Amino acid sequence: MGILDHVLDVCDIPRPSHRKLKKRKQLQVVEIKIKMDCEGCERRVRKSVEGMKGVTQVEVDPKQSKLTVTGYVDPKKVLERVRYRTGKAAELWPYVPYTVVDHPYAPGAYDKKAPPGYVRNVMHDPQTSALARASSTEVKYTTAFSDDNPNACAVM
Repeated sequence: MGILDHVLDVCDIPRPSHRKLKKRKQLQVVEIKIKMDCEGCERRVRKSVEGMKGVTQVEVDPKQSKLTVTGYVDPKKVLERVRYRTGKAAELWPYVPYTVVDHPYAPGAYDKKAPPGYVRNVMHDPQTSALARASSTEVKYTTAFSDDNPNACAVM
């Protein structure tokens, strides 16, 4: 220990650090919707992300057209890599279980192409989220004057 270190300790001056702190990525589960027709497509999708740095687990579900990647990865980079390596259209998984949404059959939330038990995630879309999150009193008031409701009020 030299005199300079002793002076820095006495004066409470922080010592310069030569090491850069690396920001660690968090463990994430990335779900991607990608169409797979055959076993060859399934294999190509799996191989496109297996070699990625930070990937710990890859699950492919061809019936739901779903790819699940677990690891220390960035979701945007995984999505871009799948699109680039497979040449297929891919998007982040747009569905949530229908128990999460208050009104799963509201316009915009219900999707015929969704897997069984799932509806479209409408919490990020400002136009449809108001209908899907409407309370029962709001629904009562809006349907009270609806033309589709046979018991509606006909004030004119």
